[in-house]
Amino acid sequence: MMDQQQVQALLEQVASGACDVQSAVARLRVLPFEALADVTIDHHRTLRWGFPEVIFGAGKTPEQVATIFARLSELHPRVLATRVTLAHYQATKALVPDLNYHEMARSIWLDREAERARNAGVVVVAAGTSDLPVLEEACLTLDLMGHAPHRIVDVGVAGLHRL
Repeated sequence: MMDQQQVQALLEQVASGACDVQSAVARLRVLPFEALADVTIDHHRTLRWGFPEVIFGAGKTPEQVATIFARLSELHPRVLATRVTLAHYQATKALVPDLNYHEMARSIWLDREAERARNAGVVVVAAGTSDLPVLEEACLTLDLMGHAPHRIVDVGVAGLHRL
């Protein structure tokens, strides 16, 4: 998928005659949306936010998640799906062999990008062990989006003084 600099470079190539209009249109044809069977992918999300659309797996079949994830992985080096099950992971792994799965975070992800600079750290606090799946999902999301998560666990609902 193209970022803002790549779109600008393509338009400059068209303006200079280095790229013909049909070729540029072919490269831009998936912008901003792409319809796949029963879902629409927002490809402009990366241009707006620096990260592709995150797939919310709850309520989607393993096949739907796999199809969406596979398409996003063709265009983006980093892809994330949250609230998934082992069945979602297995269906997606068949299409995207280098997929990762975090059982506690209920998330699958792909990170084909070389090490990147980290933004400021973000503190993620969990009251107890029942909050750990949400904490791990948040930390994985932050990490993929270029932030350094710092975990504080088992604070307790009534134990804010433990901070």
